[in-house]
Amino acid sequence: MSGGLHGALLVAGTTSDAGKSAVVAGLCRWLYRRGVSVAPFKAQNMSNNSVVTPDGGEIGRAQAMQAHACGLAPSIDFNPVLLKPGSDRTSQVVVRGRADGHVTAMSYRTRTAALRDVVADSLARLRARHDVVICEGAGSPAEINLRATDITNMGLAQAADLPVVVVGDIDRGGVLAHLFGTVAVLDPGDQARIAGFVVNKFRGDPALLAPGLDQLRALTGRPTLGVLPWSDRLWLDAEDSLSAVADRVLGRPAPPRGSAWLRVAVVRLPRISNATDAEALACEPGVAVRYATEPSRLLDADVVVLPGSKATVSDLEWLRRTGLADAVLAHANAGKPVVGICGGYQMLGRRIADPDGVEVVGGAVVDGLGLLDLEVRFDVDKHLATPSGAGLGESVRGYEIHHGRVVASGDPVLLDDPGEGSDTGVVLGTHWHGLLENDGFRRGLLTRLAAQAGRDGFVVAPDTDFGAERTAQLDVLGDLVADHLDTASLDHVINHGAPPELPVLTTGLAESRG
Repeated sequence: MSGGLHGALLVAGTTSDAGKSAVVAGLCRWLYRRGVSVAPFKAQNMSNNSVVTPDGGEIGRAQAMQAHACGLAPSIDFNPVLLKPGSDRTSQVVVRGRADGHVTAMSYRTRTAALRDVVADSLARLRARHDVVICEGAGSPAEINLRATDITNMGLAQAADLPVVVVGDIDRGGVLAHLFGTVAVLDPGDQARIAGFVVNKFRGDPALLAPGLDQLRALTGRPTLGVLPWSDRLWLDAEDSLSAVADRVLGRPAPPRGSAWLRVAVVRLPRISNATDAEALACEPGVAVRYATEPSRLLDADVVVLPGSKATVSDLEWLRRTGLADAVLAHANAGKPVVGICGGYQMLGRRIADPDGVEVVGGAVVDGLGLLDLEVRFDVDKHLATPSGAGLGESVRGYEIHHGRVVASGDPVLLDDPGEGSDTGVVLGTHWHGLLENDGFRRGLLTRLAAQAGRDGFVVAPDTDFGAERTAQLDVLGDLVADHLDTASLDHVINHGAPPELPVLTTGLAESRG
């Protein structure tokens, strides 16, 4: 039963990483558990964390996580436009799941008129199929320099007649000013769609914050619909690869089941892609996973992981420039295990050829680290797949997103079916993302890696269920929404939109543009 709910809502944020993705997932989970047919939507995402959908396209991982919260399989309609940064100035554009050229920040603006229709079509399909669609903005709606070509914040809200809730991260400080200012710089038509606020990541006594929220309502005429507390249980499925912080332990690892920890160093590449591959390892008791950006952090590691990259050739050069390449080689030469995933797998080979200039303008052939007997060639067409097979005696499945194709390999294969990856014993790699999410395979691999690293006291847990861990986190988000937000008011906003005759903040800027 949908409880009579029918409509849509846009969750915007005062800044990037304010918690929009988590709030959308929490709202989706809260509605799904009430029996509401609900779907997520993000018109335009910018992230190098992505997944391959059953309908054969590529979307942002956050939207796949939100789909899970709704009890749905990922779909290209959930994220019709994805920007994947390959450098500080250019991004690959993925439209309805397929790569469609590269843009700069300026040239992208010339494409938004056509993309607006793509976005509108996807959202219309979702609204026809579901009672409620919870949309996620990008960055901040207060980026008024981008308003004319906006297709994901207030531009989307106006085009699709959406009410908007603005989320602010109090952990950054200045949240009341952020919330007030976000509304104040908008023109009157956009202001009229802002129905209220949500404060995220609060630590402390709510009574201390209450007077500020009362004043914010007096200043803006809009309520704060709830204050979500900080939760250290929320760390899986980060929205953006670039949010992966170096030199800290990932997640909250439980104590080891045996007498020893297993220490895993994940090299934090500048254009790291699908950094979430390491999260399955971090869910294991006794496995301490850290991101590393300089050679000394690899000295005491038992296992080194080279993750995926959106700019494999550039990140390989960075490895050499920083001394991390020599540290990886020294680690392997000492008989300690090295694992490469996708771009990291390609770096471990003998040679990478890019004759068509997929990553290097004019084309190039570069030497890899030479730890695997592997040659890779970049193809213009991106390879997307959701393969299944067997590895280490276990059934496995994963997903592939890469331009590089293996054209020669002299190493034993890692996966029996379809014969993918390389496994020399100490050094191994695969193009498959998500491989470590397969519980049986992960347990077998960790047991082997610990033995190779001399961690005889490490005992792998027999009962870690990564899928259950991901679902449990979604339930935490759903509980936070149910327990700390004004759900009755949210129901009303979803059904009826923003309240009429909301005051316009006359700060001069909004007034002059009104």
